[in-house]
Amino acid sequence: MITRREALKFTAAAAAVAATLPATLSLQAQPTAAPAPTGPFTLPPLPYPTDALEPHLDARTMEIHHGKHHAAYVNNLNKALADFPELAKKSIDELIQDQSTLPDKIRTAVRNNGGGHFNHSLFWQMMKPGGGGQPEGELAKAIDATFGSYPAFKDKFTEAATKVFGSGWAWLALSGKTLKIESFPNQDAPIAAGLKPILGLDVWEHAYYLKYQNRRPEYIAAWFNVVNWDFASDRFAKLQG
Repeated sequence: MITRREALKFTAAAAAVAATLPATLSLQAQPTAAPAPTGPFTLPPLPYPTDALEPHLDARTMEIHHGKHHAAYVNNLNKALADFPELAKKSIDELIQDQSTLPDKIRTAVRNNGGGHFNHSLFWQMMKPGGGGQPEGELAKAIDATFGSYPAFKDKFTEAATKVFGSGWAWLALSGKTLKIESFPNQDAPIAAGLKPILGLDVWEHAYYLKYQNRRPEYIAAWFNVVNWDFASDRFAKLQG
C-alpha cells in the first residue's frame, strides 16, 4: 500500500513526463521530404558506389552531382512534360533529337533538362572503378586511323574539354562512320546535332569544383584514370551499324 502523499508525488511525476513527451517526440521526429515530381523519366542509379572512383573523383562530388544535379534535370523535365502526355510517351532520345517539333512553351526546358538527363545517364556508365588505360579492338584502330595515335587523341580531347567556355561537355562521337571530337555548351546533347556519342566528359564546375576548384586540366587528367573503355567500345560497335 502507498500513502496518499506518495500517490500525489507519483501523479505529479507522471504529469510532468506527459507534458514533456510531445516535445521529446518532436525533437526525434525526422522531417518528411517533399515527394519528387512524378513523370515518365526517373533518375538511374549509379552503377557503382559514390566513393568507387576515388581518389580521382571524390565521393562527395559524386553524391551531389548524381543525387542533386542529375535528379534536378529529371524532375524539371517531368514538370515540363506534365501538360503534354503525348510527348511524355517518347524516349529521351526522341525528345531531344528533333527539338524543332516541340511546343515553344517547353522547348528550352526540354533542351536543357532533357539534354542534362541524356548526357548524365551516359556519363555514369562511361566511368568505372579501375578504369583508364587505353581502348582496344576496333575502337582503338579507329582512333589511331582518325587521330594518328591514342596519345594524339588524348591531347586533342583534353584540349577540347579545357577550352569549353564556361559550362559544357567534350565528346568523342561518330559523324556517320567517322570519329570526331566536339564540344557543346551547357547541356546540349550531341544527338541533337546528329552525332552518335561514344565517350563524353562533363566540364561543368559542379563535376569537379569541390576537389579541383579552378584546376580543370587536373580534373580532366584524373578523369582519364576512370574511363570505361569497355563501355565506349561496345557503343562504338553498336552505333557503327
